[in-house]
Amino acid sequence: MESKPTRRSIGNITARKNTKNSWQIQIDRGRDPMTGKRFRSYENVKGTKRDAERRLATLLRNLESGDYIEPSKVTFEEFSKRWLKDHAWANLSPETAQAYEIMVKKHMVAAFGRHKLQQITPEILQRYYADKLATGRRDGKGGLSPRTVKHHHRLLHVIFASAVKWRVLPRNPADAVDPPQFQRKEMNTFDQEGLETFLNSLQDTEYYPVFYTLLFTGMRRSEALALRWQDLDLDFGRLSIERSLHHLNDRTFHFLPPKTEKSRRLVALPPSLVMVLKQLRDNQRAMRLTMGLAVSNNDLVFAHVNGKPLLPHSISQAWSRLAKRAGYPEVRLHDARHSHASLMLAQGVHPKVVSERLGHNSVSLTLDVYSHVLPGIQEAAALAFDNAFKGETHEAKQKLSETLATTNGLGCK
Repeated sequence: MESKPTRRSIGNITARKNTKNSWQIQIDRGRDPMTGKRFRSYENVKGTKRDAERRLATLLRNLESGDYIEPSKVTFEEFSKRWLKDHAWANLSPETAQAYEIMVKKHMVAAFGRHKLQQITPEILQRYYADKLATGRRDGKGGLSPRTVKHHHRLLHVIFASAVKWRVLPRNPADAVDPPQFQRKEMNTFDQEGLETFLNSLQDTEYYPVFYTLLFTGMRRSEALALRWQDLDLDFGRLSIERSLHHLNDRTFHFLPPKTEKSRRLVALPPSLVMVLKQLRDNQRAMRLTMGLAVSNNDLVFAHVNGKPLLPHSISQAWSRLAKRAGYPEVRLHDARHSHASLMLAQGVHPKVVSERLGHNSVSLTLDVYSHVLPGIQEAAALAFDNAFKGETHEAKQKLSETLATTNGLGCK
């Protein structure tokens, strides 16, 4: 635990030798009561002596209020390494931490890694965003998209926020920067007819069971590829999502708990999917027994014949290839999840139920993501309400007409 100075802080200002309009501020914060060592801080200020006096006053006020941050020579590169090790890899999914590490090393460190963290200003960050938009591609073929640069901004904001929390920075410079704006990608989802057409085109492929499962549950790819047979109860038609699969650049697989508590959930299965999964289980076990391989409830549901996990990237590539073949090249694998949610909402399923199936943290998130479906739902709800009271509404209209006719008749007399 750091010792506290024994007396009130004092400061003085001296002109720096051989440097015009440059001043050194020295703050004496007293002695360490245990060692007797003096607590001193130094800071250089360019400008007039009055500027240095104002800066000294600010530092002394910060010391008194507890907001003072010790001057530090730690660079962005040094701090980002610490942040990646102590925060990203410790708290985030391996794929997310890996993506952040690549972004930091390939882009940010190259741009301002040697800058002292405390000297990175909003102006430096704004210039960084502009440079990335103009010439940010690592292959030298132009700039990054506004969406990608916005991801850079979010990552920098989180890193600097940790620096503030860890008492390395007094404030977050990313707070004062305007990141590029972009339009959210439009969802390309299946309607009911498109869903049936796509599934029919898959029946002769090995991917039919996994894509059927994604479309009829709204699961994430990582959740589906981590499923074990012990996670399924096909007699009662439900599955339990307890973990997710992550594959890193070093070719290692990692099975981890879901990223949030709401992601750990039970999902009810429609009867048609239960039939597909039962057939897959029987075929899989028969194949493994034929090959002399052991069969266990701990086996992955979607796996190679030898039980090894499927590569997530290969599954996405297969989806793209098969969707294009079926005439839906614009529908991505993640749109299977969007299709499931959009179709359920359009069929009148309560948003809370849809939110629970998707593993969202809140119903408001579900409504925000799928707001494009809501106008149709609103119209259907209004029509249903009207139909429910159709008889009463018709009678009320007749009485109103009769009343108006009588009133008009009296008015003519």
